[in-house]
Amino acid sequence: MPYEPLKLSTEKPVLSWADHELGSAETKMAKNVASLPFVYKHVALMPDVHLGKGALVGSVIATEDAVIPAAVGVDIGCGMAAIKTPYKADQLEGKLKQIRSEIEATIPVGFEQNKEADKTVTNWQNWREFKHLHKGVQKLEAKALKQMGSLGGGNHFIEVCLDTEDQIWLMLHSGSRHIGNKLAQCHIGTAKELAKLASLSLPDPDLAYFVAGTDEFAAYWHDLQWAQNYARFNRDVMMQRFKQIIDKHLAGGKPNQALLSVNCHHNYAEKELHFGQEVYVTRKGAVRAREEDYGIIPGSMGAKSYIVKGKGNHDSYCSCSHGAGRLMSRTQAKKQFTLDDLISQTEGVECRKDRGVLDEIPGAYKPIEKVINQQSDLVEVVATLKQVLCVKG
Repeated sequence: MPYEPLKLSTEKPVLSWADHELGSAETKMAKNVASLPFVYKHVALMPDVHLGKGALVGSVIATEDAVIPAAVGVDIGCGMAAIKTPYKADQLEGKLKQIRSEIEATIPVGFEQNKEADKTVTNWQNWREFKHLHKGVQKLEAKALKQMGSLGGGNHFIEVCLDTEDQIWLMLHSGSRHIGNKLAQCHIGTAKELAKLASLSLPDPDLAYFVAGTDEFAAYWHDLQWAQNYARFNRDVMMQRFKQIIDKHLAGGKPNQALLSVNCHHNYAEKELHFGQEVYVTRKGAVRAREEDYGIIPGSMGAKSYIVKGKGNHDSYCSCSHGAGRLMSRTQAKKQFTLDDLISQTEGVECRKDRGVLDEIPGAYKPIEKVINQQSDLVEVVATLKQVLCVKG
């Protein structure tokens, strides 16, 4: 379905791919962003759009000569990685429990970190840039080293999935860990201070921004790119360990070539060319979907996930949704659902089934099929996956 322009009295229009009416708080958030003077052409809302901080999660904001750090968010470079393996479903027979316990023993989750950084991590070229990051994170290098190759918490996950041909896929969702969060907070703080000093009347303090050409903009852009690279490499490190476990159980340790490999951000900003002009594009809960770009749109841990290929739709700034999007907050989910609901909704999936993950219950998310149907002009589906194992952060 193509987009609908929202009926808002803003200088720049808001184009929405969602099939639902926005609530009053969501409408206000869309309006706030679209009324900023540096917004380029229009704001695009993806089908999984929902409330965020400052800007809606599921929004694509193109800007001229300015960037909003809180719109990028605190999990800089958060995104997905997936590989298609040469293995088939029947090879997993009776091995899922063991595989899950090995993943949990090899990849730290939640607030945990690696006891020591391995060689792959210490050899990462970008560590030499660390001393040029914001002074507020300079004591965190050892922690950042040990957290590289760890999952984090919330809705981050590691999954073994099967496609419709019974081929095994490995998939994970993670970002830039504590270091990305801390860098974001340092710069958001600076942007808010600058807005106060300049007596800017912003529709929301979380929309404080940096102007291109200033030292503050340059410092944020530098740190942002570093954190995005950290997040991407973090997913690579975990995927390598994850694949080794699978190769060990399904091929006696012989490393097998991935048939397809995808690694994409869905919380980030880049400089891109749109409608003949170079602009800054912030994707807050959205994936780049230029022609031939592969993307990953995961459902909840009891639903399907999709590997997609972009169609290069310019009206969406070549973007698509990043998931199903939450239907209710974590607190609401914990109130509404029971442990029995969780057990029944994750039937057939080797995963945790305790109160600690109740807020991640499939029923707390929008139906993923609906979200996919809403963006047939943005992407084509190349594989439909269903998880058989899920490790939660």
